[in-house]
Amino acid sequence: MKIMQVEKTLVSTNRVAELGHRPLLVVREKVGGGRQVAIDAIGCIPGDWVLCVGSSAAREAAGSKDFPSDLTIVGIIDHWQVEEKA
Repeated sequence: MKIMQVEKTLVSTNRVAELGHRPLLVVREKVGGGRQVAIDAIGCIPGDWVLCVGSSAAREAAGSKDFPSDLTIVGIIDHWQVEEKA
């Protein structure tokens, strides 16, 4: 499980049918970190800090073991203070 922040919505009109109409979101682990695309299974907005799961857990969290996802958002963190490096 990873703590990540939602950066923005990703619009993709051409995609495999199994994705259905689930939202795709751009997320990142830290400021300046690499971006990844996650399936939004719960209804997030940009700026939310979220819990993400990967691999087979991501497919099951998105709805099925056959679901084509490697990263799925499974929770919104109510309070998260980013630690600043000294």
